[in-house]
Amino acid sequence: MSLQWEGEDIDRSAAVKAAEDRARLAKRTVGLPLTIANEFSEIRVSHVETRNGARLLIESPKSGQWIALDPIELEAITWQTTQTFSAMIASPFEPMFPETKD
Repeated sequence: MSLQWEGEDIDRSAAVKAAEDRARLAKRTVGLPLTIANEFSEIRVSHVETRNGARLLIESPKSGQWIALDPIELEAITWQTTQTFSAMIASPFEPMFPETKD
């Protein structure tokens, strides 16, 4: 017996697309990745070059989560307060602002 849920096919398609996107980015890695870890978390950061410019590919090997950020998105991190990060950590694996369906 296998577990099934409503929207399973949509979730599967999104996961396959995300894995393909990540693999495409990883092929464009420049230099060696940097791994930073402590007792709570481990992340891997890679410089990748895309047709739209440089990005940082930030991955969590343990969870499989990843994001690729461009320079302005990285700069936006510097605009945040520690309260922003505390709010993000309080609700792991959830966006602060869920996407809306139009």
